[in-house]
Amino acid sequence: MELTNIPYLASSSSSSFFYSSYSCCTCRGRRAGKLVKTVSATGGRCAADLARSQLFEQENEDTLSGPSSCHYRRREFASAILLPFLLPHVDISSATETYDISVIRSGVRKVLTKAKAAGVLRLVFHDAGTFDVSDKSGGMNGSIIYEVDRPENTGLNRSIKILGKAKAGIDKIQKVSWADLIAVAGAEAVALCGGPKIPVRLGRLDSSTADPAGKLPEETLDAAALKTSFSTKGFSTQEMVALSGAHTIGGKGFGSPVVFDNSYYKVLLEKKPQTSSSGMEAMVGLRTDWALTEDEECLRWIRIYAEDQARFFDDFRDTYIKLVDSGATWRTA
Repeated sequence: MELTNIPYLASSSSSSFFYSSYSCCTCRGRRAGKLVKTVSATGGRCAADLARSQLFEQENEDTLSGPSSCHYRRREFASAILLPFLLPHVDISSATETYDISVIRSGVRKVLTKAKAAGVLRLVFHDAGTFDVSDKSGGMNGSIIYEVDRPENTGLNRSIKILGKAKAGIDKIQKVSWADLIAVAGAEAVALCGGPKIPVRLGRLDSSTADPAGKLPEETLDAAALKTSFSTKGFSTQEMVALSGAHTIGGKGFGSPVVFDNSYYKVLLEKKPQTSSSGMEAMVGLRTDWALTEDEECLRWIRIYAEDQARFFDDFRDTYIKLVDSGATWRTA
């Protein structure tokens, strides 16, 4: 048994972090007509001090009270010595492991640049976007590392390699799941490009297999089909439009490719020919982006976010948190 694991046998310098001090209790009573004072142990008193104190009181009471009191005090003295060894062993090393998000953030920042931010954010959507509320399958579980060969995930292997470098460094300090790493990396990508700071809960477990195929929205869907697809994942129309604003970064032609702002919505409202700013006959955004402008409910939210970037940032932050928690399996204590 580790004696330092017993709070009142450990010194105050080694136990104060784990345990609060015991309060001092003074008890008074009369023995054979004499007033006797007994002081209990405090957090800062070790067992030896306690024993000496009680032995001293025993000797005084022996003198004052005679044989019967001496027998009583000897029994109390023996109890004080044996009590700590009768208590259950406290194994501090079995305490729940902690996960420091600053370690993960630091590791991600070492490998992440603004030019790589859009790819990392896309990785989040493609990992979490497989969630299905009907059977609770898919979701944020790191399964994307098994799904890079699927057509819809073309190019994501580059982002996985980038985060793989971060994971190697982080794992030397504390183990991190792919699901946690991707969720944090996406939030860091948004912040790096000037978007909202997003808190991310830790504790996701990784899947050991790929998620079912065909769960991500196809790029050819119209607004009605998009709304249906997102509803199967537990997202409202407003949340769908907020998440779509992530296309403001990257090479889709909405504003600066490395600045996270509300340019996405402003461009959608311009209703200009869908060509790039250079005049080339290249599609700005995806078919699904422009499909949003053909639905009155979606269009209402596009106007709100185009006029109020702060509102967009708040709604995107909240919906991102919901996204990266969707379908996650969490560590238990």
